[in-house]
Amino acid sequence: MDSSEAGSWLQTADWVIIFLYLSVVIGLGFHFGKGQNSTKDYFLGNRNIPWWGVSFSILATETSALTFLGIPAVAYAGDLSFIQIIIGYVIARLILAVVMVPLYFKKEVYSPYQLFSDAFGISVRRLAGGFFLISGTLAAGVRVYITCIPIQLMLDLSILSSIYLFVILSLVYTYIGGIKAVIWTDAMQFFILIFGGAFALYFINGQMDEGLSGMIREGGRAGKLDWLSLDFSLTMPENGMPYNVWMGIIGATFHVASSHGVDQLIVQRVLTCRTENDGRKALWLSAALILPVMLLFLLVGTSLWYFYGQHPLKIPLPETENFTKNDYIFPIFILTEMPSGFKGVLIVGILSAAMSSVSSALSALASVSVMDFFKPFDRKQRGELFYFKLSRWTTLFWGGVLVLVAYLSRELEFVLNAAFKLAGLTSGAMLGAMLLVLIYRKGSAAPVLMGMSASFLCMIGISIGASDQIAWPWFTMIGTVVCVLVSSFCRKLQSSQSELDA
Repeated sequence: MDSSEAGSWLQTADWVIIFLYLSVVIGLGFHFGKGQNSTKDYFLGNRNIPWWGVSFSILATETSALTFLGIPAVAYAGDLSFIQIIIGYVIARLILAVVMVPLYFKKEVYSPYQLFSDAFGISVRRLAGGFFLISGTLAAGVRVYITCIPIQLMLDLSILSSIYLFVILSLVYTYIGGIKAVIWTDAMQFFILIFGGAFALYFINGQMDEGLSGMIREGGRAGKLDWLSLDFSLTMPENGMPYNVWMGIIGATFHVASSHGVDQLIVQRVLTCRTENDGRKALWLSAALILPVMLLFLLVGTSLWYFYGQHPLKIPLPETENFTKNDYIFPIFILTEMPSGFKGVLIVGILSAAMSSVSSALSALASVSVMDFFKPFDRKQRGELFYFKLSRWTTLFWGGVLVLVAYLSRELEFVLNAAFKLAGLTSGAMLGAMLLVLIYRKGSAAPVLMGMSASFLCMIGISIGASDQIAWPWFTMIGTVVCVLVSSFCRKLQSSQSELDA
């Protein structure tokens, strides 16, 4: 399928819906940008955003276009076993609401890395912030490219034009409106995403004589509804259930504890809440909703399997080096089977999921750059207006970087795996350092720096030489254990040496 063929499936009504959505998003950016003149407003929304809006923003940020496209593909090709991973998503949120949120609200914190500075010194804060800037940029750039692969076919665009579309549009409302625009557009985009998934589930099964009941019956017979595996495995087996419950309860809990407890991408949203109690409620609501959201898109994939078991594909599945054929199954259904107008709604769902991820990354990267790197080391200590303007320019800078990284990602052989691996390189080091803050409260920087560095190097080694033997859900746990053990050992050595010197 070439792009011109795909683009011909869209009608005027679809394009009107797409342009209307983009106009609303840009308009929201201008609306929330009025009257902003401080970094607190730009990065924290003046800590005056309702907890439920923050919760929807959290869900939209993590429920990216990978969910809209990739999760149905997982169920289409396999079963519902990915739902086991979501168990850890829920557990981690409940833990973070109790343990971490109180730390965020003890004082005015712009990022979790300020907690590292308070406990171990500015050098640990620098290393943690640097880890985030590197891994956050690479992972966000790869996610942009992943989304652009099917979108270029659906909108009749080149891959570079698709990248510019996502980044520039997201950049406009993030640059103007700051975190307020990001959160409220995220909230809107979350509901578009859910409506798109729910409508797709209804429509697909509505095309079949026996509807949803037939899908459940046939899917059950074929093992497509299997979801639980008690077999422990560090690897991702090629046959049978690719995930097991231990990957969810243990591996995914560590993974989300890092992504939602230490990664600025999500933590920044919690920091915009009015109170500590509101921050907890934002995480609790997202914990309650994440499982049904993921189940919805898994069932969309199972329904596509049921549909295409009885209907031929009207467009051949494309051959690409870094995207599996199954990842195109939902976009192809949207193009070839959905009625005019509803195609536009579903494409808007994909666009909204992608743009929420990009805008979140831009805001988080700019926040860490200004508040964790520039401002603490600015000897002139200039006024708020200067830092506010710098924040906007920094947002522009990271937009350009994301375009470059996304375009270079086309050289990767398997970008989906790359996205998970990039996140896993530093997530263990970050979570390990935060655990050390909770355990020791105060201490020397050297042991923590050694532990974080050892964790990072260990995960690079695993990703290069042993990624086939260790599945991505285990990456964060391994990195965390390495960081804590090495740091604790170095701390004991340092303490023993101090006693000898005394």
